Amino acid sequence: MFRTTEISDPEFESDNLRCITVKTPNLNGRGDICVFVPPIEDLKDIPLVVLLHGVYGSAWVWSQKGGVHRTALNMIQDGSIPPMVIAMPSDGLWGDGSGYLRHDEKDFEKWIVEDVPKAIFENIPQTSEKSDVFISGLSMGGFGALRLGIKYSNRFKAVSAHSSITEVQQMELFVEEHLEHYFQGDESENSVFGLLGNHSGKLPRIRFDCGKDDELIEANRKLHRQFEDAGVVHRYEEFAGGHEWPYWQEHIKKTLLFFGEKE
Repeated sequence: MFRTTEISDPEFESDNLRCITVKTPNLNGRGDICVFVPPIEDLKDIPLVVLLHGVYGSAWVWSQKGGVHRTALNMIQDGSIPPMVIAMPSDGLWGDGSGYLRHDEKDFEKWIVEDVPKAIFENIPQTSEKSDVFISGLSMGGFGALRLGIKYSNRFKAVSAHSSITEVQQMELFVEEHLEHYFQGDESENSVFGLLGNHSGKLPRIRFDCGKDDELIEANRKLHRQFEDAGVVHRYEEFAGGHEWPYWQEHIKKTLLFFGEKE
């Protein structure tokens, strides 16, 4: 699928992290993915978690600021969750954040939905097309996870999000780029709830949470009410904390447990 692929050499890797760079037409260039692979022998067709970062970040932040790879390994070792691969892609590195949307002649949406899973299946032998795929993220990445999880419900088994932007308009709280870059031609594409109107078919399992001191708390409460009024089955939780890494470091555990649940 990719014209070029580079993957890190196991001799120099550490902490069960691998690095992949692929060239894709969706980005008109290259995209990076940091990957946690459980150090367990004979794993096959195990679940894949696509974990999206927020504004200002890149493929490395969930591991190097969130320590998610160590959290996941501890939970796998104590039996809290089954073995799973965690793919942490860049958002395409446009401006302060791409929003995981289509704009400026790049398709950051398809990069996540199509390219990232394909790059993992082609390069990480513990996974395959048979693997269940989950999607999660924080802030802008929470918006991406919820939005893409609903829009492409046939691709994702479950969605979990933290401290999420819920509408494109909220990007102006974080980025210096003008909002005209982000707005989609179809108005329903500009919010998580708006996508439900265009959605037909079964939704994935959905959960999301937000800190009570987060500037996005009211937006998340509103989305929760909208889901309730529309009869959308979901799980919503609030915890102490703000829009900050200590919150995400702690509550990513909720996401991993949610993905590890048996239906």
